[in-house]
Amino acid sequence: MNGFDRGSVYSVPVLGPNSNATGRTGNSSTSNANATNTHTIEQLYNFLTEFSDGESFLYRDRLRANLLKKEWTLEVEMGHLIGWNEELAARCRTEPGEVVPLFEIAIRNLARKILFPTQVGLTQAERDARAKEVPEIQLQLRSGSRLMQFRELGATSISRLVRLPGIVISASVLSSRAIRLHLTCKSCRHVAHMEVQGGFTGFTLPRKCGSDPSPDGGAKDCPLDPYVIVHDKCSFVDQQTIKLQESPDMVPVGELPRHVLLSADRYLTGKVVPGTRVIATGIYSTFQAGKSKRDTPVALRTPYLRVLGLELDTDGTGRGSRNFTAEEEEEFGAMARGENFYERFAESIAPSIFGNGDIKKAIACLLFGGSKKVLPDGMRLRGDINVLMLGDPGTAKSQLLKFVEKVSPIAVYTSGKGSSAAGLTASVQRDPQSREFYLEGGAMVLADGGVVCIDEFDKMRDEDRVAIHEAMEQQTISIAKAGITTILNSRTSVLAAANPVFGRYDDMKSPGENIDFQTTILSRFDMIFIVKDEHDEARDRTIAHHVMNIHMNRASENQAVGEIDIDKMKRYVAYCKARCAPRLSNDAAEKLSSHFVALRKQVQQVERDNNERSSIPITVRQLEAIIRISESLAKMTLATEVQEHHVDEAIRLFKFSTMDAVQAGNVEGMTRGDLQEEINKVEADIRRRLPIGWSTSYASLVREFVTQQGYTQHALERTLYILERREVIRFSGAKRTVHRVGV
Repeated sequence: MNGFDRGSVYSVPVLGPNSNATGRTGNSSTSNANATNTHTIEQLYNFLTEFSDGESFLYRDRLRANLLKKEWTLEVEMGHLIGWNEELAARCRTEPGEVVPLFEIAIRNLARKILFPTQVGLTQAERDARAKEVPEIQLQLRSGSRLMQFRELGATSISRLVRLPGIVISASVLSSRAIRLHLTCKSCRHVAHMEVQGGFTGFTLPRKCGSDPSPDGGAKDCPLDPYVIVHDKCSFVDQQTIKLQESPDMVPVGELPRHVLLSADRYLTGKVVPGTRVIATGIYSTFQAGKSKRDTPVALRTPYLRVLGLELDTDGTGRGSRNFTAEEEEEFGAMARGENFYERFAESIAPSIFGNGDIKKAIACLLFGGSKKVLPDGMRLRGDINVLMLGDPGTAKSQLLKFVEKVSPIAVYTSGKGSSAAGLTASVQRDPQSREFYLEGGAMVLADGGVVCIDEFDKMRDEDRVAIHEAMEQQTISIAKAGITTILNSRTSVLAAANPVFGRYDDMKSPGENIDFQTTILSRFDMIFIVKDEHDEARDRTIAHHVMNIHMNRASENQAVGEIDIDKMKRYVAYCKARCAPRLSNDAAEKLSSHFVALRKQVQQVERDNNERSSIPITVRQLEAIIRISESLAKMTLATEVQEHHVDEAIRLFKFSTMDAVQAGNVEGMTRGDLQEEINKVEADIRRRLPIGWSTSYASLVREFVTQQGYTQHALERTLYILERREVIRFSGAKRTVHRVGV
C-alpha cells in the first residue's frame, strides 16, 4: 500500500536495535529514509524562504501575515514549486502521502524561525516550550494541473494528487478526529503516544506493552492488548465529510451521476454548502468500508479524496471564477460596442430554429439577468428573470430549453412529470453509516447562479408546483423536516415550457380557460409567451424550406450556425454577470412609472369589458419585471446605466409577451359581456329547438342560428362547448350530429 495509507498498520519494537542482523539491516534502511526525508525538508524549506515574486518573498510574507492573524495555514501554488524544482514537484504529484507531511514540517520550522528569530542563551526546556507554542501548520495546495473527470479515476490514480470539479450535494456536521493518541497500560500504567494518519484510515493499537523491564531484570507481566486511550489528553482536529457529485453536463446520457467522498480537515472544513460548485485538489486514497472487517473482504477498499485544497467555482465552467484574460476582456468589450449586438446575440440563440425572434430576445435577457439588490433593511430584490412559454405542440419549445441548458454557464434541465417537490427543492436523507440526517440539494439548489429549464410544466402535480413558489420570488428554499430547519439559496432563473389545457391553444376560449395555472405562479413569471402554430402559407413554405436545408446539411449562412459560437456566448454571459450591474437613470425611472400606470388602466379596461378578473395578473411584480428586463438589456452591452432606449425595448418585449396573453381570446369589436349575453340567448334557443332525446345535424344548427337568425359563429361554438361540458348535449360522428342527452 502506498501513500498515507501505510499508517493503517503499526508495529512495536519487541527486540532491541542491536539484537541480531535483521535489526541492524532494518536500522540502516530507516537511517537512509531519514536522510532522504531530511534532505527533502531542507529543499522545501529553501523553497519557502527563497522563492520571490518580483520584489517580495511570497511565502515568507504570506506565512508571517497568517501567523499574526493566528491562522495556522499556508496556501502554496504548485506552479511556483514546478518553476523552482521540477523533480520535487513531480514527487509531490506522485507521492503526496510522503511529501505533504514533510512540507508541513518545513512550514512549521519556518514559522518557528519567524516567531522566535533568536534561540541563543535558552535552556533546552525553554526551547521545547517555544516549539510547542507553534502548532501543526496546514498546507493548502493550489494546483493548475489538468482537471480529471470522475470517470477517469481508476486504480492508477490511487495515492496520487488529483484535481476534481463537481457539485457538493451534502456536507456533514464537523466532527473531531484524534491526530495524537495518549495511551495508558492497564496494568503497569506505562504512558505511550501514537500519531494517527489523516483521512478515513483506521489505526491499530500496539498488542504488547512497550515499557522498560523491571529493575530486577524480569519481564513485566502485562497482558496482550494492554493499552487504553485517555481521550482527555489526546489532540484533536476538525474533520468534515463532503459528498461531491459530477456536474450534470458531464454525465453521459442514460447514466447516473457518480459521486466521491471527500475528507476535509482543519481550515478546509465549513467552506462549502450543498449546491456549491468546487474544484477539489487532493490525494486519491482508499479506506476499509463497513463497520467490521467481516462486512467487506480485506482486499476490497473504497476510494475517497483527502482534500488538500478547495477552489470555489462560481461560473460553473470548471475554470474557477473571474479568470478572464486581458485578450478576452478586450474582445468582449469590442463585441459589446459592435453594431446591433443585441439583435446579433438573439439570432445566435438556437439558430437552427426558424423565427421566434422576440422569444429569443427574451431568452437573451434571461441569460444575463438584471441586477440583484440588497436594501438597507436587509430585504433582497431578485435580479433573475423567469420566462414561461405556453403554446401548441411542435413550436420548438423544448429545443429552445435544450439550447439554453447548453449555453448557460450553470444549468439544470428537468421535465415536469419526472420532477417531485423534493427533487426540485431539497430532500432530507439519512446517512447509512452514522444514521444522521443530512440535506441533499435538488435541481433549484444545484442551479444556484444559473438557469433551471422545466419542460412539460403543466404536467407537474399542483403540490409539486407550489414548492417552487418561494424559490422563484424569494430565491431561497426553506426546509423544516425531521428536525432540520434551514434555508438554502436558489438564486436561479426559471425557463418553463407548457401546453395549454386542451393540448393546443383554443382561440375560442379566454386565457383563463386555456391556462391551467394559478394566478400565484403566473405573477412570478416576468414574461409569458403564448406560442401559436398559425396557418399561413407563405410562412409554412419558408419553414419547410428551412427544415429541409437543415436535414440535408445545406444550411445557408444565416441558418443553423450562429454568428457567435456557444463557448464564446457562455464565457460572455459569465463575464457580464461577474462585471456589470447597471442601475436605472432618472429619465428611465420616470418613463417606467408612468408606463406602469397606463398598463394597469389597460388591464382594468379588459377586465371591465370581459366582466371577470384577468387570469394573468399585472401587479407590482410586473413593474419589477420590466425593470429587470431593462437592466439585462443594459448589461448585455456592458452599459452601467439603463437608458430610455433600453426601457422602450423592455416595454415592447413585455407588451408582446404578457400583455398579449392578457388580451388573448377577445373577439374583435365585441366585449366579453356582449358575448355572454348572446351565448345565453343561443342556449335558450337550442334548449327549445332540441327536446331531450332528439338529435340534429351540426350543419343545420349553423344554418338556422348563424345564417337565418344572425348570431355569430363564435357564440354558437362557445354555447355548444359549454353545453357539452355540462353534459346537456353530446356530439357523435366526428362532431357532425348533436344529441340532446340531459336537462
